[in-house]
Amino acid sequence: MSTSAQHNINLFWFLPTHGDGRYLGTTQGARAVDLPYLQQVALAADQLGYYGVLIPTGKSCEDAWIIASALAPMTKNLRYLVAVRPGLQPPALAARMAATLDRLSEGRLLINVVTGGDPVENRGDGIFLSHAERYQVTREFLDVYSRLLKGEKVDYAGEHIRVEGAEITFPPVQENGPPLYFGGSSEDAIEVAANQIDTYLTWGEPVEQVAEKLAVVRQRAQKKGRTLSYGIRLHVIVRETEEEAWAAADRLIAHLDDETIAAAQKIFARMDSAGQARMSALHSGSREGLRIGPNLWAGVGLARGGAGTALVGNPQQVADRIREYQALGIENFIFSGYPHLEEAHRFAELVMPLLPHASHATKKQRVVNTGPFGEILASGETGKR
Repeated sequence: MSTSAQHNINLFWFLPTHGDGRYLGTTQGARAVDLPYLQQVALAADQLGYYGVLIPTGKSCEDAWIIASALAPMTKNLRYLVAVRPGLQPPALAARMAATLDRLSEGRLLINVVTGGDPVENRGDGIFLSHAERYQVTREFLDVYSRLLKGEKVDYAGEHIRVEGAEITFPPVQENGPPLYFGGSSEDAIEVAANQIDTYLTWGEPVEQVAEKLAVVRQRAQKKGRTLSYGIRLHVIVRETEEEAWAAADRLIAHLDDETIAAAQKIFARMDSAGQARMSALHSGSREGLRIGPNLWAGVGLARGGAGTALVGNPQQVADRIREYQALGIENFIFSGYPHLEEAHRFAELVMPLLPHASHATKKQRVVNTGPFGEILASGETGKR
């Protein structure tokens, strides 16, 4: 299944609530990620025409719901992709939270369903379940959660979740609640996606691997009589020339030492996430062979869990690679770059004009306040033209 190259796509950015900076795996070049900084990133994303922002979840991050609540009133069009955590939140509580934030943001909430793949972190959160059990909890959670947001009063008795007379008083703005996004590469995850999810997400594997995975998910959903939308999570390093882009990729890990890489890979290895295993296999913890496809680089995954690949190249190359993923049926692209504030602007200025993205048609042309030499002269004189 393919999609027209002219079909609009949704371009997301990322809020780095776990930290940001100019380099990976070091405190050098790091910056404080406080509310004023996150406000800058969110306002930039809103003004630049991004469809939404992903807010990560986990013990290393600031709480996503509180961050979204703080930022939503400051922005006009930006959507917030915020996680619910089956097993960590009761479904009725999560439904009330979602309905409230959907109302307060005037319908700009999206929900990321996160099952959790790190057994150590899970135990710290009080979750002592196997991989299969966590996905069973997810299925039961979504059964209750989704019915509540449709306005139903719910009695439910599952293996892990039981409610009697559950309901929410105040409905969400979006009919049936905010759309559900979800990623996972295991058989259990694909079954959840096929049955209960609106948008299936994948990390940025090479195009051929993504095509194989989406074909499985699409076929499984079709057997259930359902049609999903699809999204991908990638970093991006774009510069005016390809040489500059690859040099920037090298600089990003210039202070990343072997000890830090080994420590990070040890943490990733303990996880029972099939998606993380697929990410780690792309580089095997080695600096060698990080270019794993045309303009696709696995260097981020040496130190960062989850999304570990980046599109690297000049604007046209990055746009061409995006279109290749789009041709697989992907319409939601969640990008990030280091540092996130500067790279949000760089991607918007260099790549967005080359793509038919969803907010492009409604974004008004802004007057750029510049003088004849790129800035207003100090005296206010316009100078010669």
